[in-house]
Amino acid sequence: MSLSRLTLTNFRNHGAIDLKINRGFIIFSGDNGAGKTNILESVSLLAPGRGLRRAPLRDIAQQNSPGNFAISAVCDEMQIGTGTEISAPDRRILRINGAAAPINRLAEYLSITWLTPAMDRLFNDSASARRRFLDRLALALYPDHAHHASRYENAMRQRNRIFADDALFDEAWILSLEAIMAEHGFYISENRRRLVERLNIYIEAERDNIFAKPILKITGGNIADNSRDSSESDMSSHFSSIDELRHALQLGRPMDRSAKRSLIGPHRDDLIVIHKAKGQAAAHCSTGEQKALLLSLILSHASLVREQNKGKPLLILLDEVAAHLDPARRAILFERLSQGHSQIWLTGTEKNLFLGTETYAQHYHFKNGILQLG
Repeated sequence: MSLSRLTLTNFRNHGAIDLKINRGFIIFSGDNGAGKTNILESVSLLAPGRGLRRAPLRDIAQQNSPGNFAISAVCDEMQIGTGTEISAPDRRILRINGAAAPINRLAEYLSITWLTPAMDRLFNDSASARRRFLDRLALALYPDHAHHASRYENAMRQRNRIFADDALFDEAWILSLEAIMAEHGFYISENRRRLVERLNIYIEAERDNIFAKPILKITGGNIADNSRDSSESDMSSHFSSIDELRHALQLGRPMDRSAKRSLIGPHRDDLIVIHKAKGQAAAHCSTGEQKALLLSLILSHASLVREQNKGKPLLILLDEVAAHLDPARRAILFERLSQGHSQIWLTGTEKNLFLGTETYAQHYHFKNGILQLG
């Protein structure tokens, strides 16, 4: 079960494109600016969220188009359609087999993860960037994760708004919002905790040491002063129950009113990654080591998803990944990916980056702005 067809209308630089997919590997090569990453971005929007570029919806529609875009995909004879309408360019809609559905329903049908060049600095980026990465991995295993995140963030925004304006203060309203934050925040935290525990087991069992082995930790969720050395943190930031988180929110209310924002909760979590062999935080490792740690993470996550979600497709989007690997590691990466049952979408500027994949890959090449098969 995977995508067998992808159709784009007014998406970025693609006015109309229709791809029939019949292989597990789908490769796009060609010059920079040809639209390779745009295709991967369209696939990433078949998951809840803002896609691999996190772009405003109105920026995605092709220039000089009416202002809307559409993505249509066929997955195991199921039709998935998403995009925007001219009358509402900032609101994404979803249709499953022609019937309207909430965007979060996408998590029930597809598991999608990705690596892009911008993520090479993930370990040196903000905690929010690492949380988004962690939540995308969690979503592939726990489809309810998007629902909990949406409800939690909406309640937290309302609570923050109250603290920013004393005239709005209403204790009954705050108690109601804190109950919502506690319920959904606990499940966010629990999903992240389970994901990290299971990933560490898969990573440790991995025999191929060509890519560096990471150790994963989460910290920050119940620490109002998030200033301690994150490399020394452990899973103690996890809330053990809904009541514990609700109580923490109530106790932290004076600090939150002073700060005019919520200082306690899973929105304060951070993903900490340690290079196991060196015992060093990933943020202090070389660029090459950080890339290897990310690839190791993605491969172990793919194995975990395949085992749990039998019959549910995993799509892995790798943008310009091959160019940053030497030929030996590149060959091992392709071999590892081909052994699974995932659908792999890759981009690269040169065809020769994908030598050895001819027997199991469907290769598209952009030449003079035109997409050609083979």
